[in-house]
Amino acid sequence: MRNTGHEGRPFRSTASFGKRQEYVVIAELLRRGFDVYQTLVDDQGIDCIIRQEKEGELRYLDVQIKARSKDCNPRNAGRFAAMDIVNPRPNYFFIFYSEQANTYWVVPSEELVGLARRNKTGRNAGRYTINFCNVRADGTVAPRPKFDRYRNNFSLLE
Repeated sequence: MRNTGHEGRPFRSTASFGKRQEYVVIAELLRRGFDVYQTLVDDQGIDCIIRQEKEGELRYLDVQIKARSKDCNPRNAGRFAAMDIVNPRPNYFFIFYSEQANTYWVVPSEELVGLARRNKTGRNAGRYTINFCNVRADGTVAPRPKFDRYRNNFSLLE
């Protein structure tokens, strides 16, 4: 019997999707001129680090990358659930990507904890959930206007 992951996709495909999307985001950051370093292990909620030098001062940004596949249910195209947001701080950012919406959202961790809903009960108690998209009557996915400030806004990292 084949080991399958979410929504009937083979586990290997499911597991590799997140890693592929990390590389897509990192490539986008590099394309935009950021100096990016990858972590070997994501045990601190950090997928990569951006190094910046401004006026002789060094600054490092911790980045967590989350992505949703084009194969997910449209209701979940912009939904990111059960997130641990450990120690929100000014230099900690989340970059979300929805393949169906073809959109990135760049959100500072300190703002994310105010925007997301914190689960109060159950096995995900204390973790956060946010949904960046709506589903239109025709079934297409549309980014929610209330998150426009973060939509494709890589300048928040500067």
